[in-house]
Amino acid sequence: MTCTKNIKRTILRKYGRCAWLIMQKTGYLNTLIQSKQYLFKRLLLKNIDNAPVLEKCAPQMSEEEICLFHRSVLNGDDYFGILHRTSCLGIRERRAAPVVRFADGEYAFYNYDLLCNGLYQQAESVGAIKKAMPSHITALKKLAQIGKLAPLIFPGNVTRKAKGFFTFFRMSKEASSASTFMDLLYSNGIELTAENYMPFYAIYAYLTSEEFLRLVDVKNVCILNSEFNKDSCMRWFNRFSSRPHLSFVEIPAEYIATRWDFMKEDLLQQIPPDTDICLVGAGIGALSVCVDVAERFSIPAIDAGHVLNMMNDRIDKSNGARLYTIRKPGP
Repeated sequence: MTCTKNIKRTILRKYGRCAWLIMQKTGYLNTLIQSKQYLFKRLLLKNIDNAPVLEKCAPQMSEEEICLFHRSVLNGDDYFGILHRTSCLGIRERRAAPVVRFADGEYAFYNYDLLCNGLYQQAESVGAIKKAMPSHITALKKLAQIGKLAPLIFPGNVTRKAKGFFTFFRMSKEASSASTFMDLLYSNGIELTAENYMPFYAIYAYLTSEEFLRLVDVKNVCILNSEFNKDSCMRWFNRFSSRPHLSFVEIPAEYIATRWDFMKEDLLQQIPPDTDICLVGAGIGALSVCVDVAERFSIPAIDAGHVLNMMNDRIDKSNGARLYTIRKPGP
């Protein structure tokens, strides 16, 4: 593939043959870390309080606060600012800006593993995943070009093994991992860069922030989800005196990941043409939905997931609160 060859040329030019050989042996994620393009740091964001979530959930979840950073980004607030600027420009300049999160469910789906079926049914069979895979790869390539990939990558979903000067990462044989997802990107010529990468939890922190709620004040916000409680959603936005004009397009709770191509046109036609931004809840199907919505309407389309359950006052559908969604009390 031309894109894959370009990645190889880039690695050889910037980091030498040694780095290329390391990647061939240990995988794309390893190479990004060992070449010092990326590193692990704690995702610290102003006004975020993870303590209530960590108290109720397993304490080891605190490891998820340590995520992958591009070397050009100093801290979590910088990633927050990048996402805010992306949303502002997308709304103001009618610019396609899809933002999509990837975690365990997606990693399993892209590894043809029916463990992708968690809180919701995502795939009917391994055969259905294989049939849908070409359209997902196309969407991943578009997302990398015009939007933000937000994979959950932390020390706990890759396995460390010290060896000499370097620390290698390898995937578990029992389960899919961040490493398998990164290798999928590489094998399809998709490069993770400072421009297209965003930490998973930065999305939750942004969508629950005062900055986001004020950005969408009086804007036309379309929610694509299987559930919509307008009163609850308006209360959510009104916390910071934000009063967006809300519209709603109902999408199925299950199998969007494998059936999107068959329902796409009907659902896209239901989105008001003057929509400024879309918030999407579609499970593993959020990739396809966000990319197609952003391209069709030239707007930001953000994979909101759990935050939509919060807006609808239905966090029970997420089995409770999530990290980076609870804010510290004001002064």
